[in-house]
Amino acid sequence: MSADFRLKEELPELTDRIVASYHDLGVGHHLGHCPLPNTHEVCEIARDLRAVLFPGYRSRRNLHMGNIGFHVGALIDGLHDRLTEQIARALRHDFMRRAKQADPDSELCTKAPYGGLPDFEADGQRVTLAFLNQIPALRELLVEDVKAAYEGDPAAASYDEVIFCYPGLSAVTAHRIAHALHTLGVPLIPRMIAEWSHAETGIDIHPGARIGPGFFIDHGTGVVIGATCRIAENVKIYQGVTLGAKSFPRDGEGRLVRSAKRHPTVERDVVIYSNATVLGGDVTLGAGVVIGAGATITKNVSAGTKVTAEKPSLRFRAAG
Repeated sequence: MSADFRLKEELPELTDRIVASYHDLGVGHHLGHCPLPNTHEVCEIARDLRAVLFPGYRSRRNLHMGNIGFHVGALIDGLHDRLTEQIARALRHDFMRRAKQADPDSELCTKAPYGGLPDFEADGQRVTLAFLNQIPALRELLVEDVKAAYEGDPAAASYDEVIFCYPGLSAVTAHRIAHALHTLGVPLIPRMIAEWSHAETGIDIHPGARIGPGFFIDHGTGVVIGATCRIAENVKIYQGVTLGAKSFPRDGEGRLVRSAKRHPTVERDVVIYSNATVLGGDVTLGAGVVIGAGATITKNVSAGTKVTAEKPSLRFRAAG
């Protein structure tokens, strides 16, 4: 039997086994008539929002006060339509998901058109307009973040360098966008933006984290900030810092309690140096606290306290 003949027999059989796994496993596929938000489009929307928040740095040059209105107007017009579509998809998917959880035999996702269901497009447009109206306020927050980075890093030569080059500011910009959408109740899309930013910068900030103005992440690689973190104004953190959870509480049936506060509260003017770890929803770092590099914190730290890890003992051994 030739190799080509065997392939003609084996590949259809392999296909049948793969398709059977979709039926048997249940989880791990999204098949039906409820389209998810498009990953590429959401990332492009995030890039265009960044261009509105900080015009003239990346996607379009030669902008000035004489033409910026036309440029931003075109971006906002396109963002309105594209974001409305993606948010409508996210809202529809979330509605269908909840319906399926409540009734596993529900066939809502197979019905088209979606008669008798909420008007997801209208809801998407309403949320989009509410979000776009926040852009001036987001710019005010981000300008404070830019100033904090410039004032907090002697290596920064200018505000332009911070905006153009600093991964910490890129991550915070994405977070401000994602958090605004998260606060408006948009499913999926905030997390998609957060993970796009995570891939670009190496900084992982959950959209649920609440972060005050003047936030500066220096260097940034490996920073993790959990969903229920509360960070006040003028906080500075370095690479490798984790603001995480001690453990995950469970209910009487052993299921995760998803609404519990699991991550720390950080009050104003705190500095956390590289590779420090702060764990627990019951942990508060008071105003002006300084956490030294490599320290692990699992209990409250009073305002004004400086915490350092014990100096490790080094052993040197001669070659040979």
